[in-house]
Amino acid sequence: MTKAEIVNEVAKATGIEKITVQTVVEAFMDSVKNALSSGKPVYLRGFGSFIIKHRAQKAARNITKETTMIIPAHDIPAFKPAKVFVAAVKK
Repeated sequence: MTKAEIVNEVAKATGIEKITVQTVVEAFMDSVKNALSSGKPVYLRGFGSFIIKHRAQKAARNITKETTMIIPAHDIPAFKPAKVFVAAVKK
């Protein structure tokens, strides 16, 4: 499902204009990005959590060139779904 499809679904379900829904969806995504960029997780009860995961430094191999390189430690964004979310998807 794309952002445009989400906007269409929300607009249809709420009766709000698509342009307004699109503004709200984009503002939500910006808020999540800004929070994660500043190191703050985002918790949405019943949906899930947007968190920062730390990846440790590790060695990787390029098997075609037979070389080893070091991948430095870094942080990545991640999503952890709520138990209710997981249960609904599993059925």
